[in-house]
Amino acid sequence: MYFIKKTILIMIVLVSPAGLYAQLKSCLVKEGDLIFQTSLSAQSKAIQLATKSKYSHCGIIFKDKNGYFVLEAISQVKRTPLAQWIARGQGKAFVLKRLRHADQVLKPAVVMKMKKVGQDLSGKNYDLTFEWSDDRIYCSELIWKIYQRATGLEIGKLEKLRDFDLSNDIVRQKMKARYGTHIPLNETVISPASIFNSSLLSTVSLN
Repeated sequence: MYFIKKTILIMIVLVSPAGLYAQLKSCLVKEGDLIFQTSLSAQSKAIQLATKSKYSHCGIIFKDKNGYFVLEAISQVKRTPLAQWIARGQGKAFVLKRLRHADQVLKPAVVMKMKKVGQDLSGKNYDLTFEWSDDRIYCSELIWKIYQRATGLEIGKLEKLRDFDLSNDIVRQKMKARYGTHIPLNETVISPASIFNSSLLSTVSLN
């Protein structure tokens, strides 16, 4: 009986936000790491289908006096405590990725510059139409621009909207709701999938 109770307790701890954070912390999270999840948002399925990827949302990890947080574009560009961010995804699953040779590239001064770029974009509303401007920002655009502007590195290949698989009815319906009949097929876009698959990144943790 004691063994069963102990096992149940361990399971509860591991699936709790605090437990998930402890798991991730044990992987030695670093500032500048990128984290991916399957979002539960209304557009998540359309993004998955269009990009042929399991992951539909992403953010970049930084640290302040309160601990690690994810800078993300959701309703707007904002900070979300890491444990809270993990708990919000489908099945609380996530993938943590890191820039290859991060120790050589992401020196303290560079990380500070990345934070400054992120701060300049903070508070901007989420970009529902995925436009390549700073007026509004979406999740993968935030990551790409922070890295490009602070380090000169392009994490993920820029594409055009027409490059994605737009054939599924779920995708078509979402695009019609966003754009009407004038779909900007030549709009420059960066997807979570493109960043996820970048050869500049290595996987640190898969949960």
